[in-house]
Amino acid sequence: MRLSPSLAASWRALAVAGALAGVIFAGATPSRAADAFSDQQKAGIQKIIHDYLVSNPEVIREAIEALKKREEAAELASREKAVVEHGEKIVHSANQAVVGNPDGDVTLVEFFDYNCGYCKQSLASVAKLIETDPKLRVVLKDFPILGADSVDVAHIATAARMQLSPAKFWEFHKKLLSTRGHIGKQQAIAAAKEVGADIDRLEKDADSAETQAALKEVAALAEQLKFDGTPSWVIGKEAVVGGLPFAQLKAKVDNIRKCGKATC
Repeated sequence: MRLSPSLAASWRALAVAGALAGVIFAGATPSRAADAFSDQQKAGIQKIIHDYLVSNPEVIREAIEALKKREEAAELASREKAVVEHGEKIVHSANQAVVGNPDGDVTLVEFFDYNCGYCKQSLASVAKLIETDPKLRVVLKDFPILGADSVDVAHIATAARMQLSPAKFWEFHKKLLSTRGHIGKQQAIAAAKEVGADIDRLEKDADSAETQAALKEVAALAEQLKFDGTPSWVIGKEAVVGGLPFAQLKAKVDNIRKCGKATC
């Protein structure tokens, strides 16, 4: 899972401290850095830095903010590269559910966990997008990261996808994801039964090599995309972690059509 804001800030502060320490030895190679200045010179430089930071503490905040922006830019670039390299499996793999218009002009990919609260909240936005945009293609990738029950549910959901039509699977998906409270294997089987799934076949397929391979593929893609939470999204070349409200999702879809990018 992601670092807490306080821990992330601590790491950034350490990075800033390291950068400031590097100033002392600017121009010296690592092997000669210790001999670049005398002890008296080092003490003098350290005092200058200390006094400057005490007098101008906002510099630390500015440095942390600059570092954060640099890290975010690097993360976005890394994810975009992964989207390009693995685009076919992300968008057109046989190991995924496709709802909405299968021939749509824009594809929105969601990596989700059936026990993820933010995924439950995002369901309404995804459903509204499908209802209001007849040209939208939505890919659902089961990414169970919230414990053993989520893994069990993912096995049942993958098996359900193998035998249900896209429309029936979408009905199953909405029913299961809108279930209140914690979801386990029995809730998944009950939801599948309600939409007409063959339960004997379902339980057999849930333990199949095909199901294992499908979930491993999603996990591998998530690792390449550096997805550490759910929901996570891919649209165009952009990959985003975290819940997005309807307006933001719609804007990204509209932007793809407008300029070919999720963010114009």
